[in-house]
Amino acid sequence: MASRSRSYTQLLGLLSFNLLLFTTSTKAVRVGVILHKPSAPTLPVFREAPAFRNGDQCGNQEADHIHIAMTLDTNYLRGTMAAVLSLLQHSTCPENLSFHFLSLAHFENDLFTSIKSTFPYLNFKIYQFDPNLVRSKISKSIREALDQPLNYARIYLADIIPTSVDRIIYLDSDLVVVDDIEKLWHVEMEGKVVAAPEYCHANFTYYFTKAFWSDAELVKVLEGKRPCYFNTGVMVVDVGKWRRGMYTQKVEEWMTVQKQRRIYHLGSLPPFLLIFAGDIKAVDHRWNQHGLGGDNFEGKCRTLHPGPISLLHWSGKGKPWLRLDSRKPCSVDHLWAPYDLYRSSRHSLEE
Repeated sequence: MASRSRSYTQLLGLLSFNLLLFTTSTKAVRVGVILHKPSAPTLPVFREAPAFRNGDQCGNQEADHIHIAMTLDTNYLRGTMAAVLSLLQHSTCPENLSFHFLSLAHFENDLFTSIKSTFPYLNFKIYQFDPNLVRSKISKSIREALDQPLNYARIYLADIIPTSVDRIIYLDSDLVVVDDIEKLWHVEMEGKVVAAPEYCHANFTYYFTKAFWSDAELVKVLEGKRPCYFNTGVMVVDVGKWRRGMYTQKVEEWMTVQKQRRIYHLGSLPPFLLIFAGDIKAVDHRWNQHGLGGDNFEGKCRTLHPGPISLLHWSGKGKPWLRLDSRKPCSVDHLWAPYDLYRSSRHSLEE
């Protein structure tokens, strides 16, 4: 009997010791599964960009700054670097560009180092975006890349950046600017919350499901509105009006409906259309030559639309850096290549 008691006592001691190891270990063990803290992937290495300086006509006051917001995604970092370089290279006042980057918290330090080493003189700040803000609100769309939390960060932009910023240009990471961004910055908003290139007479049946069109109450949202599409990868936003109008909450409400009813196909675009379609400040189409990445399924090559171009946008599945690396580029991808700062092993050998 005493031997059994000692064995029982020893068993309790062993369990207590294992519990102590469990609570103090840097690894959490649950039902035989080891959970590691997320580690940053190995980021690509980039060449240092040249220093870009202001022209003589540039002011140096806070009011002269142009605020640009972008996300920092480890998978799209090469695109972001090219976009930043294009903005600086074509700007008359590059030192007046202020960049506001949104990233996931556990990659922030690595991304900061990468940006700083590539653009030593860049005026920028990185803000932590909490993916839990949207993780439970995201519904599966037609392409996995559209379902990533950072794809929804633009919805929360006004809540994250400083309240002193009244206007901001939001840009995707798969584009290059070939004109002075100051021209877009000074667009007259005419009381609108959003300004962007607008494409009217759009076929909205493409964006919304039968569940949407068969619901008389939901359809009323679009009644009296012009069927105008705009791409949310290039937007000028009146941040003050966005905050006062509580548009973050309005987008979230549509995401909740989507979660319950599945009323649209794509990721973060349809809620913007439900709220702003036909009610934005339209700017010249030259500021978003979009669709260069092809469709959302196959990413086949597309040609440029006719007319002048200030911004080239590889929206769609195909990204120029991936197609160039695979040695199967589209003709338009060669327009992106001059802005690529990626230091590949080939570049290292050449140096």
